[in-house]
Amino acid sequence: MATPAPAGARLARWRGPGEIDDIDDWIEAPFRTQDLGERLRAAGFAAAPATVALAVEIARQMRGFAALTDSPRLRLRLDVVDTDACRRFHMDYVSVRLIMPLVGPGTQWTLAPGGAEAPIGQMQPGQVGLFKGRLAVAEPAVLHRSPPIAGTGQRRLLLVLDPCDGAGADQASGRAA
Repeated sequence: MATPAPAGARLARWRGPGEIDDIDDWIEAPFRTQDLGERLRAAGFAAAPATVALAVEIARQMRGFAALTDSPRLRLRLDVVDTDACRRFHMDYVSVRLIMPLVGPGTQWTLAPGGAEAPIGQMQPGQVGLFKGRLAVAEPAVLHRSPPIAGTGQRRLLLVLDPCDGAGADQASGRAA
């Protein structure tokens, strides 16, 4: 896991969930900071240094993930979450997924099979998790879920990246993590 990104600390006072739209797009390389900044502003992020820092961090994560997965096309999701989203521990139907909480409680994870007694870890804002999915392995080693936040007034900003699969088809997946 990486050290916290500077963008996360600067986004601590981001607008409310109703003022920022989720981003869910397939993007081709090269992953340009300027293009990502435009997407962020179109989604409702302010034209501010924190948004620039976020665009820089997303581009950095996309370049690294694309190199790791040998995928020149990535699905970028930037989700504003104020519900329990995926409340059960699970494994996504992708080959691999990058999850990076940016603001608020981080994604929880546990070793599988762990049962009800298994310890639960929790990512911190700015940490990066790579989770193998069902297209890569039949039996999970690590499961993840959204932390339970419904009714608490907490909200999360979550970066999720998925590669294009080897056949060139887009991997469909839910809004988990």
